Amino acid sequence: MVSQRLIGAIGSLIITFLLISHTVHASSTPSTATAAKPVQLEVYKSPTCGCCEEWISHLQSHGLKSNIHHPDDLNAIKNRYRISPQYQSCHTAISPDGYVFEGHIPAPVITRFLAEKPEGAIGLAVPGMPVGSPGMEMGDRFTPYDVLLLKSDGSSEVYIRITSLTQTF
Repeated sequence: MVSQRLIGAIGSLIITFLLISHTVHASSTPSTATAAKPVQLEVYKSPTCGCCEEWISHLQSHGLKSNIHHPDDLNAIKNRYRISPQYQSCHTAISPDGYVFEGHIPAPVITRFLAEKPEGAIGLAVPGMPVGSPGMEMGDRFTPYDVLLLKSDGSSEVYIRITSLTQTF
C-alpha cells in the first residue's frame, strides 16, 4: 500500500510540475495579439520641409512609425501612386499594403482607415496645407477641411470633415 501511495504522490508532483512549467512557458511567450507591430509608413517628402517633420512627429505620437525618404522627384512618387494634382500636398505616405496617405491627415483618421479598408479605395488625401491640420498648427487658428477618400477609379468623396482643432475621431 505504501508503495502505491508513494507512486501516486510522485505522479501528482510530476503532473503539477508539468502544468506549472507549461503555464510559465506560455505566459513568457508573446501572443500574436500583444506582439502586433505598429504600422510603418514610407514617407516621401522634401528634405527641407518643416511642416512634414511636424506631421511625422504627430504620427509618432499616435503610435504610427515612419521611414523617411527624400526622393529627387517627389512628383514621380505621386504619379506612381496615382495621386491626381487636385489631391496633392507636400508629402506622401504609403502603408505596407499599398494605401496612399497624401498630405496632413490626422493619425487617428489613418488608423481608422487602415482598420476599415474601404472597398475600392486607394487611400486618403488632404489637399493643400490647411491651417490647423497636423503639422500646420498656428496657435488656435483653424480652417475646417475635408479628408478625402481616394478611389481606384480616380474619383474621391469626403471620408471625414474636420471641423475643429479638438475634434475626436
